[in-house]
Amino acid sequence: MTDQPVCLITGASRGLGAALVPAFAKAGYHVIAVARTVGGLEAVDDVVQKATGQSATLVPLDIRDGEAVDRMGAALYERFGKLDVVISNAATMGALSPVAQSAPKPFEDAWRTNCEGPYRLIRSMDPLLQRSDRACFIGVTCVAAIDNAPFWGAYGASKAGFERVVKAYASEVVGSKVRVNLVDPGPMATKLRDMAFPGEPAGKQPDPAQKADAFLALADPDDERHGERIDLI
Repeated sequence: MTDQPVCLITGASRGLGAALVPAFAKAGYHVIAVARTVGGLEAVDDVVQKATGQSATLVPLDIRDGEAVDRMGAALYERFGKLDVVISNAATMGALSPVAQSAPKPFEDAWRTNCEGPYRLIRSMDPLLQRSDRACFIGVTCVAAIDNAPFWGAYGASKAGFERVVKAYASEVVGSKVRVNLVDPGPMATKLRDMAFPGEPAGKQPDPAQKADAFLALADPDDERHGERIDLI
């Protein structure tokens, strides 16, 4: 088992995930960066290498592939023996559409990426978190999970389901070595934001890197927060 703290981040090839990878690497973590896009992962790893002289572990993987997530868990156990931090960040918009006119595929993609995939992630990574002296699971959420805005049915429902899964997980590990929280980082300058608000002026929203310190603080072994929904807006 490695002595260095290990952090796994999904959706690591762009947006918030791509900002968190070098932030955690500079804080001394070995980072496992998970995303579908190989080129994006390699670009993030270039940033890590320039900043730290070290490399991240790159895992090209679709979070919707539950069997692949299980295989990743087994491989990480063999290599690292534990995980200290897991950040479930991967998400997809689906399609902004009236519910009655929503095409099945975008709706299903949103559900599988935003809710079912994270469930499989928790299921496979919890045994590794339990082997840490002080572990943290952070689920990245959004206001769409709790509001009733029109046209956001697919994304909102999948994020609401995600929140419910994470809250259940938090209640189930009370008294263990694992702390579990949700974080709503608020609007950011990301591709997901561009898809939802294509006419928004560039530079209106903050860079995702500005949110990294809040995640690092929550992951700190001395932090006592558990079962919370933390709003960074």
